[in-house]
Amino acid sequence: MSADPLVARLRAAGCVFAEEEAALLRGAAADDAALEALVARRVAGEPLEPLLGWVEFSALRIEVVPGVFVPRRRTEALVTEAVRLAREVASPVIVDLCCGVGAIGAAVAAGVAPRPLGRLVAADIDPLAVEVARRNLRPFGGEAVVGDLFAALPGELAGFVDLLVVNAPYVPTADIGWMPREAREHEPMRTLDGGTDGLDVHRRVAAGARDWLVPGGRVLIETSEAQAGRTADALAEAGLTTRIGVDAERGGTYAVGTAPR
Repeated sequence: MSADPLVARLRAAGCVFAEEEAALLRGAAADDAALEALVARRVAGEPLEPLLGWVEFSALRIEVVPGVFVPRRRTEALVTEAVRLAREVASPVIVDLCCGVGAIGAAVAAGVAPRPLGRLVAADIDPLAVEVARRNLRPFGGEAVVGDLFAALPGELAGFVDLLVVNAPYVPTADIGWMPREAREHEPMRTLDGGTDGLDVHRRVAAGARDWLVPGGRVLIETSEAQAGRTADALAEAGLTTRIGVDAERGGTYAVGTAPR
């Protein structure tokens, strides 16, 4: 059998899973011309998922487009814990802050189903990401709004949120250069850069979270193992009881803050 020239082309461009990518690109292309356009963009370094139009995340097919943050598998660790906590509450009110394309909110809603949600609201500062999030959340009755953190949320949610899930940027500015080229060159810098120590947005979330949570409500923030203690400290300084969760298999780390009852 002769070698597949598309696989060889992708492998030469540095695609580790060239066979799988070739099959996915062929499936996404309507014809040979469309396939060539997709392959040329992939070989030039564009991420695979926006070219396909979707990414698999927590057993869902989440829509993504060029120019947005692509959900990572490690974030499924936060989703698993969020689903567990949401199931403890009848009709939970859930907010997905720094939502990007709404992957966490959609995955948590899917995990809670068929139990009903009280409300699902996602917010992000990027209008393009929010536009995509609206489509991803529509099957779950969720809504997505544009704005900066808590300022974007409907005021009537203050004090009524059972679960606040957050995947804010947490890469220290000096470490951005060590990230994969696909992320550095094709995802918005504001979705990656967390400031000098990576925790600028975490501190802002921690400072405002308690005003939005019900008594006993929780906030979950994705972080790294190296930063988890400081993320938890920020939550503790805001008056929340804290713990850290680690999922070694998926490489995910998150901090949990619980509001006093």
